[in-house]
Parts: sequence; C-alpha cells; structure tokens
Amino acid sequence: MLLRFRNLFTSGVRGHSCRLFSVSRSSFSGGKGLVLGVYEKEKNGTGILFTEAAASFDRSISGKLSEMLSISGPPLKQGKSRIFYGLHQEFPSVAVVGLGKKGVGVCGKENWDNCKENIRAAVSAGCRQLQDLEIPQVEIDPCGDDQAAAEGAVLGLFEYNELKSKKKVQVTPQLHGSADTAAWEKGVLYGEGQNLARRLMEAPANHVTPTIFAETIEKKLSPFADRVIIHKRPQSWIESEQMGAFLSVSKGSEEPPIFLELHYNGNPDSRQAPLVLVGKGITFDSGGISLKPSSGMDAMRADMGGAATVCSAIVTAAALKLPINIIGLAPLCENMPSGKANKPGDVVHARNGKTIQVDNTDAEGRLILADALCYAHSFNPRAIVNAATLTGAMDVALGSAAAGVFTNSDWLWERLHKASVITGDRVWRMPLFQHYTKQVTESALADLNNIGKYSRSGGACTAAAFLQEFVTVDHWAHLDIAGVMTNKDEVPYLRKGMSGRPTRTLVEFAAVFSTEP
Repeated sequence: MLLRFRNLFTSGVRGHSCRLFSVSRSSFSGGKGLVLGVYEKEKNGTGILFTEAAASFDRSISGKLSEMLSISGPPLKQGKSRIFYGLHQEFPSVAVVGLGKKGVGVCGKENWDNCKENIRAAVSAGCRQLQDLEIPQVEIDPCGDDQAAAEGAVLGLFEYNELKSKKKVQVTPQLHGSADTAAWEKGVLYGEGQNLARRLMEAPANHVTPTIFAETIEKKLSPFADRVIIHKRPQSWIESEQMGAFLSVSKGSEEPPIFLELHYNGNPDSRQAPLVLVGKGITFDSGGISLKPSSGMDAMRADMGGAATVCSAIVTAAALKLPINIIGLAPLCENMPSGKANKPGDVVHARNGKTIQVDNTDAEGRLILADALCYAHSFNPRAIVNAATLTGAMDVALGSAAAGVFTNSDWLWERLHKASVITGDRVWRMPLFQHYTKQVTESALADLNNIGKYSRSGGACTAAAFLQEFVTVDHWAHLDIAGVMTNKDEVPYLRKGMSGRPTRTLVEFAAVFSTEP
C-alpha cells in the first residue's frame, strides 16, 4: 500500500512516472508552483524539520506533506529536491528542497556563510525542476533568509538562450507568504545584476562589440538618469588623453575602441571622495600577433568579464539606490592580429609617460588597464578597485574557488573579504612582493616589460605588480577573475557557462563602503 502511495504522489530523485488518481504529471504543468524547504533531522530528533513556511503549508493540508515525505524515500539531503503533485489546489506542483543542517553560519574554513549558500543551492534546484515542468510562476519559501532565497532563484533560473529558437519557459519567482519583501527585492536585484554580467560575457563577440557593450549598459542605466551620467568616449578622446597603451591594443581591430565612463551619484551632497571601479573590457581576445591556440579561443568573448562585472555592479547599485558616489571606467576594444597590431618587442607610451616593452601581445589586458588606472586618479578617489580576467596563471593558482585579490591596503582587503563571505562569491588575498615588481621593471628597451623576466613563473603576481606601477593611491585592489570566469558544476546555483562573478561581491562591497564615515 505504501509503495502505491509513493508512486501516486511523488517524483524526483528516482524518476517515478507519477500518476495521481489516473491523472498524469503533465496535467500539472503550467499554473503555479511552490518551493519549500526542509532541514536535516537533528541528532536524536523526531519528525520532519520544516522551515516556518513549509510547516504552515503542511498544516494547511492536514499534514499531507509530512506524510508524503515520510513515505517517498530517505530524508532529503542538502541541495536535493523532490516534487509532489496534487497536494494543494493553488499549487498543483510542490518542490521540497533539502537545506542541510539548521542553524549553521559562517564557516571559517570555507570563508562563506553555509546557511546562505545552502539556501541558494536548494532554492535553485527546486526552481529548475519546476521550470522543467514548464511552470511559469513559482513562489519561493524564504527559508529564513529572503535575500539568499531570491538570489538562488534568480541565478538558478538564468540561461543564455537569446539566439536559440527553442527556449526554456521563462519563470517568474515570487516570495511565498508575507516575509521580508525588502530583503527579497534586494536579492532579486543582486541576482539580476550578476545575470546581466553573465549575459554580456556569454554573448558572441559579434553581438557584443565595444560599441554594443557601451550601448547595452547605457540602456540599463537609463531608468536612473537622474543619478547617472554616462560618457562613451570615442577614439579621438582616447588619443587626446594620450592613452598610448590602450590605443596600441585597439589598433589591431577594425572595431573602434570605446572608453566607457559611468558616474553614479548616489550621494550627491557628500564631500566624500568617490569609489572608482575599473574593468578590463577586451570584447574578444585572439591574443594578437602572439596568437592563442584555436581550441577554446571562443571563450575569449568573455575577456571583458572585468568590465561586465564592474558595469553590472554599478547598474545594481543604482537600482538599489545605494548612498554612495561611484565612478566606473571600462576601456573597451578587441585584441586582433592585423597588420596594424602590436608586434612582440614594440614599445608603447602609457598615459603617465612610462614606456612599456610589449614582449607578448596576449598580455594586453594590463596595457589597457594601465591607462585606465592612470585616468582613475584624476577623480581623487577614496579607493580604486579594478577587475580583470587577466591571467591564466590565476586559474592555475586558485581555480574557480575564489577570485585573487592583490592590494596595497589592509583596510580595503578587509572590506572586500567581508563582502565575499556574505555573498559566497569568495576572494583570496595574493602577494604583491617587491620580488615581482623587479621582474617587470627590469626591461631591455623600456621602463617596464609587459610580461616580466620569467613569463611562466608567478604570472598572476607579476601582472599585478605591473598594474601597481600605475597606482599612487593608498587604497587600491586588483581582482584577477580569470579563474572564476566560467562555471562547470562548481557553483550549484549557476548553470554551465559564463559565471558573472564576482558582481554580487562588488555590489556588497559598495553597500558596505557606503556606510563608512
């Protein structure tokens, strides 16, 4: 008898065909779905440990959910989900998700909040299962953290399919019950911000040129025109600013460069110096004359990940109305191997007058950032943070576990790290020793060499040391995000593809920064 009920009411991990009173599962597609959370049983505990919302739902249907969970299989493990049909008239399909242990918090070893990460992973799993059933509206149990639940739903449902004729059903996640709607909306904006970066990074390079990138961000910021000023600086302006390093990279492409400058005035009456965010914006990186291998070169459409995350963070800050003044700078161009391109051994002049020997044209990101960092100082910033998919060496060092942070400021590091613990999109501090500086300042033909004396040793560190040569402020941080550019299966609430990391960490950092005196 129990086996019969199991087959009637449940589906999920074991793939039951599931019929309820001779009505097939497909009859419950469409309509409205519900995602509810359940915790692991406590030691020596009895019964099922529901979230507050799930317990209320169970009471409303006279304990049927408890009964079905008990007979449908073993207790749900963390991040797993199980679907039930026909339990409630308003919600024909209910996904129950495993949240892991109740009461867990920040883990010092993992450098993130286990509770928040468990919620994001669990909610995303439930949402995807309901999306597969083509259910367009899904209500989400806040699971004790409305913002984390919203982030899990919004991030988990995203898939880049703009160029496909067959698309997954678009799901609108909504908060279930009368919980903290402000925190939910905040989580939605955090998730949408990262999804904007994912969309820009995932799109083919012929669909996101420097010009199109700038126009996309301009459109996203148009609702906030009262607080945002946008400058799309053309090549003539770049030349007038004597950004020779940036121009040397862009000249190899037929696509004109753009220097995108964003001013978000969230606190116009403040006398506090602005936060300046700088992002590497290579919309396609062939490597130039130092041509990359063809295998995997298509992924270099996302070499503007730094610009994508920085600009998306500013869009999110504007949507959140953060009380802070932020300036965003994104040098945008392609790195292509034409007859006008940089040649190995060429020497170019940066904006601050320093000369750079370009021994490898595939180390182009640091060239465009050099001029952008010089320009950033003209705003007398309180701090400068730049983000860039800069080196494959960063991927070798940390993989996709965290973005590497190189900084001259303990004060800045503490705030970036604190933000990353909250978002679960981690950062890890890397060294800026003089040992690396010497490697880039000893050059045969110029003041600096763009790859250093030992190109294969400490590549991420020498790249950071190179950038530091264009920084004079006391608070500067360089985020090398090459290792976190893509997601395979490492982050359970992100589908395979470009990750958009660390957009949420930059937003959270700006939010924390805005509270500083």
